[in-house]
Amino acid sequence: MAISFIRTVILYLLVITGLRVMGKRQIGEMQPSELVVAIMISDLATIPMQEVGIPLMTGVIPIFTLIVMEILLSQLSLKSKKFRRLMTGKPNVVIHNGKILKSEMKKIRFNMDDLNEQLRIQGYTGISDINFAILETNGQLSIIPKPKYKQATVKDVENTLKNKEKKK
Repeated sequence: MAISFIRTVILYLLVITGLRVMGKRQIGEMQPSELVVAIMISDLATIPMQEVGIPLMTGVIPIFTLIVMEILLSQLSLKSKKFRRLMTGKPNVVIHNGKILKSEMKKIRFNMDDLNEQLRIQGYTGISDINFAILETNGQLSIIPKPKYKQATVKDVENTLKNKEKKK
């Protein structure tokens, strides 16, 4: 029982270290390759954790290999735009000047229900309010509203107050 405990602690620390080395992202912000590596690492760690008869190195070596591969691929992605595009894809514009680009949505398999859900989550009720909507490589939708629907900033409020004071 003590051996199982020690093996679990070693593999847990190794998995946590590996995920920290990969970067500080939440699951929803991970690129597909990062998510695959995270899933593979956790799966590899469970085998020697559960089976005391399997050597600990059976899990450690593949985990280290995946961590090193992820670091190397990240470095290559930083240096090569073509490789980065190959690994992560490119953002896709799904709304342009208030018009839905159905051909683009079909190409990326993004349906109207998904689009409307993302718009509602971000506080927009109509497609006509949107200047651009871009589906990012991590699956999040970035929205650039038309100027009249843009949310007010602190600077906008300060300018309004200054203009009111000038009129007095």
